Amino acid sequence: MKNKRVYYSLYSKLLSEFALMQAFSKVKKADGSAGIDSQSTADFADDLVDQVRLLVRELKDKSYRPQPVLRVEIPKDDGGVRKLGIPAVRDRVVQQALLDILQDIFEEDFHPSSYGYRPQRSCHQAIAKAQLFMRKYEMKHVVDMDLSKCFDTLDHSLIIKCFRKRVSDGSILNLIEFFLKSGVMNKGEFEPSELGSPQGGVISPLIANVYLNEFDQEMMRRGHRIVRYADDILIFTRSQSAAENALAQASKILEEDLKLTVNKEKTHLAHSSTGIKFLGVKIFGWCTQIQQKKIKAFKGKVKLITKRNSPVNLQRVIDELRPKMRGFANYFRVANCKKLFEELMAWIRRRLRSKQMKLWKKPAKLQRVLRQRGYQGDFKAIKMISWRNACSQHAHYSMPNSLFDELKLFDMNKVETGISVPSW
Repeated sequence: MKNKRVYYSLYSKLLSEFALMQAFSKVKKADGSAGIDSQSTADFADDLVDQVRLLVRELKDKSYRPQPVLRVEIPKDDGGVRKLGIPAVRDRVVQQALLDILQDIFEEDFHPSSYGYRPQRSCHQAIAKAQLFMRKYEMKHVVDMDLSKCFDTLDHSLIIKCFRKRVSDGSILNLIEFFLKSGVMNKGEFEPSELGSPQGGVISPLIANVYLNEFDQEMMRRGHRIVRYADDILIFTRSQSAAENALAQASKILEEDLKLTVNKEKTHLAHSSTGIKFLGVKIFGWCTQIQQKKIKAFKGKVKLITKRNSPVNLQRVIDELRPKMRGFANYFRVANCKKLFEELMAWIRRRLRSKQMKLWKKPAKLQRVLRQRGYQGDFKAIKMISWRNACSQHAHYSMPNSLFDELKLFDMNKVETGISVPSW
């Protein structure tokens, strides 16, 4: 890369107990699972000084070798699985220390419209940039690209070639290669890793960004407007023919130059009038909506927590609901979803009323609560397990919205929606 400093001596920065201690504090904060050695962050912390000194000795005499990562499969929304590779805690510490050295070096090289796994950058900013291109600059024809198993198919020799543009320290490059080729332990069987950088590694997001930055820069050189979050790629154009041309060029760069695979079935041309699906939302020329599958997934979590046949009391249910509701609302507040949030709040309160009525079991208990709350009207016994009766006058009077406020139910109605986020 022209006019960019090349770093010749970085490895010595790893040979510091303080640097590794700092790295461990970040690893501990992330609180990940144990690797193949079953050592947790708490176990590592119990013997922290000796563990760190051992790592320093191994790094100094170049005897350090990372252990194979532990294969863990996480279910995906589409029914498939995401394969993670969990490094041992000691290897995560070294990866974090390495990341602390390399992050700033490569950060200044990255494309301004790359948002995934970068400091002070977020999904909200990526969505805002996509909205900007579509609405302000009227780039309504969009290429929505999908890569097949991107993290798992990164070419190791190309990874090292990309890093070598800014780092010529052979010890650092060797260490990166050790992590890439450490292998995978899958159900007790060792599998060599000839391709890819395992999702779950501390250094893997930086490796992917350095690798895909080659694509970003080449597309920018050719005059294309892109937004990329990790391997989610959008290309914005002003016409159908321009979109077709951009797709052809992008596919050539990704497949021929970077040896990745474009998923032809999921990659498609889209238009702002029908919406662009990106990072959980659907962006139109005039508004942004939450994708239906995300709403369905959220409601599924709420249903699980508020099951009526569970004996858990209302306060504990609300305590469990609170972080789920806060997380959903705070993430999707970039969408124009005020009415949806109102509907979800009404539905959640109804589920809570239904659950409490089931816990009360008998209409007499409901009647006592009504009288305690000052209800003077007639009372007619109702079925306590009826979903329909959970929105009755009696249910609302016995459990007003103010009750849920007292129990600290997160109020999604108070979240500002359709917010504008700076895209840089």
